[in-house]
Amino acid sequence: MKKALILVPAVAIALSGCSGMSDTQQRTLSGGAIGAAAGAGIVAIAGANPIWGALGGAVVGAAGGYVYDQYEKSKQREYNEGYQAGKNAN
Repeated sequence: MKKALILVPAVAIALSGCSGMSDTQQRTLSGGAIGAAAGAGIVAIAGANPIWGALGGAVVGAAGGYVYDQYEKSKQREYNEGYQAGKNAN
């Protein structure tokens, strides 16, 4: 429990430095943090060492955050292309 009381503020301080990051960096980091928390929680409930769950969750979460970022960028590109096509048609 004492580790959690130290870890939570440390993570909050670390994440507060995200203001200068790109969208890709923010989404990847957020995915990793959410994945680490979820992985640690699930593995702890299962009765195993939560460190391994946090590591695995962080990797999967970071990959998911990166994939989500690429998806959002492709949506924005398609929107911009459609907007320009419509603007040029008039």
